[in-house]
Amino acid sequence: MRNFNDDLRNNPFDEEFKTIAGEFGRVLRSIIDTVDRYGLKKRHLHKHKKAAAAFVERVRTATFRSDVALRYQKRFRKYGGRLFTFLDFDGVPWNNNNAEHAIKAFGALREVIGGLSTVKGMEEYLTLLSVCQTCKYMGVDFLDFLRSGEKDIHAFAESRRGHRRRTQSSQPPGLPADAITDTGSQP
Repeated sequence: MRNFNDDLRNNPFDEEFKTIAGEFGRVLRSIIDTVDRYGLKKRHLHKHKKAAAAFVERVRTATFRSDVALRYQKRFRKYGGRLFTFLDFDGVPWNNNNAEHAIKAFGALREVIGGLSTVKGMEEYLTLLSVCQTCKYMGVDFLDFLRSGEKDIHAFAESRRGHRRRTQSSQPPGLPADAITDTGSQP
């Protein structure tokens, strides 16, 4: 799928598309200012719902002639009702950066195995990937969690509060992982 910024660069003289991009930028900047000030709180974001809905409706109903503007109009007609859904919920990010970051590990595996895998193998890998990413977001060492035998990441993280988190650089090369404890001393 094409990127909005790429379309702007590739169509610098398309006034219709620049109008769509400019309006979208103004609506989004206002929302981001609120997010920066108050966080992802529905009670603060609700004030942007009218402006967001009005923008989507203007794009849906406008008359465009350029190909790129017509392509975006089609996308707004199809997805515009869901574009600003995050305004209705607490804690839902306005972008998909977390999702894109999480999927990178899956893409790396796909390149390594060349697309050859069983359904069961992929399910197991995705389960481990999910646990690994959750550990990363919670500031918990993935290997420590696996070794602990704990099944609840949140309980493990809570039990580790106050313990120094082992980093990769704190383990001397060549030593087995269990030769170093969380405090960095040998057992």
